[in-house]
Amino acid sequence: MRQTEAFIRTKREAPKDEQSVNAKLLARGGYVDKLTSGVYTFLPLGLRVLRKIEHIIREEMNAIGGVELLMPALHPKELWEETGRWKSVDDLYKIKDRQEREFALGPTHEEVITDILRKRTLSYKDLPFYLYQIQTKFRDELRAKSGLLRGREFLMKDLYSFHASEEDRKKYYETVKKAYIKIFKRCGLSPIVAEASGGSFSKESSHEFQVRTPGGEDIVVFCAKCDWAKNVEIAGKKAGEPCPSCTHLLKEDKSIEVGNTFTLGTKFSEAMKAFFVAKDGRNKPIVMGCYGIGLGRLMGAAVVVNHDEKGIVWPHEIAPFDVHIILLQSKDAKTQKRIAGEAEKLYHKLQGLSAVLWDDRDVSAGEKFADADLIGAYRRIVISEKTLDAGKVEVKRRDSNKARFVSTRSILNQEL
Repeated sequence: MRQTEAFIRTKREAPKDEQSVNAKLLARGGYVDKLTSGVYTFLPLGLRVLRKIEHIIREEMNAIGGVELLMPALHPKELWEETGRWKSVDDLYKIKDRQEREFALGPTHEEVITDILRKRTLSYKDLPFYLYQIQTKFRDELRAKSGLLRGREFLMKDLYSFHASEEDRKKYYETVKKAYIKIFKRCGLSPIVAEASGGSFSKESSHEFQVRTPGGEDIVVFCAKCDWAKNVEIAGKKAGEPCPSCTHLLKEDKSIEVGNTFTLGTKFSEAMKAFFVAKDGRNKPIVMGCYGIGLGRLMGAAVVVNHDEKGIVWPHEIAPFDVHIILLQSKDAKTQKRIAGEAEKLYHKLQGLSAVLWDDRDVSAGEKFADADLIGAYRRIVISEKTLDAGKVEVKRRDSNKARFVSTRSILNQEL
């Protein structure tokens, strides 16, 4: 993609109304545009990253048996009344149509997925199965001041699992936890799995996947020796106290929640009468679990963890571009023509191998380098009079301070 055609508009200064690191860098880099508090447009650059995250999530959900569907965002009031959550959920957006019928803009989909199940005749032979979606959610968030980390409208992957027994649910719950770790690592994050409250979803315990970072909005208490970790709000422990599991002294750190898993049990299936026919012929409530990842939140967390004073340092798998080609101008017209020709040739050949952005703008070298660092593509290739005379190009990864001179042939063989 040529930069002059890519609708990339960087900013030297962050918007004054943004406080969080992720919002500042994503706005400056031309990734997002803020419409109002907690509501963002994903510009072409931001959408590329979002789609890569989406691809990773789909791969890992499909790998553990997930089957994708898409549920409505508009939910009738009656469904939420059946579970008692119409009144108990504080952040529910409630609206009326012209006929005075009341609806909710879905912040989550337990009621809708359970309604789908109860309309079908299921036996123990049909279980287990796993359904997921990637869909827009709405929450009336009072603290929408953290950029993509806490939005009012946001994209979420929610997976629901359905079982004949609690034992089977527990087994799959552990499978999902392992899949989540894979997803986050592929996105450049190393989370702590922390026990947390089930909130409005369940009285049973749940787990949060917390990424430690000074820019975090949560606090996690954890043991560096074993796997014990809890959100500080429910921990009953603090830093310096012995770990309940191994007696090693606990630590405390700021963190960002990037995903969660909940034990639903039969809370929703009992309330909404979603049953299956057991081996003994009796109707029993379906045992359920749910598992969420906010895609925008994951993108924002990746920025908080992976940035420096110059801009974003995207992990490879979710970088908007694998290669950012920068052409440096020459005062000599013939030399400039040669540089432009070499850049054009390399651009077209690399397009078949990688996602490529070519900075073909008529601006200074300093502006090109500053924008390249701010945007944070995985690697940068510089073509100039100096490199051309040597028969090479300059290659530098965004996460490294060292540049190398590499022949064009090596680049085309992906020897970077």
